[in-house]
Amino acid sequence: MIKPPIEELLEKTPGRFALVIASARRAKDINSYFNQLGEGIGAYTPPQVQSLSRKPLTVSFEEIAAGKVEVSEKE
Repeated sequence: MIKPPIEELLEKTPGRFALVIASARRAKDINSYFNQLGEGIGAYTPPQVQSLSRKPLTVSFEEIAAGKVEVSEKE
């Protein structure tokens, strides 16, 4: 089961397609952040929520549910 539930995420986004695009982009950024940690560059934004999950997509869903990531219709 996905936590947070998809129904809860859809309430905070304009639609399913916007949710998929925004969460995938944010997951890619989170993954890039963790990959560049040892280099000392800091070009990516770190995760905005405390999460027990190590999967970037789950963390991005949690950020959207917490309102830390804004999803617009332009996505």
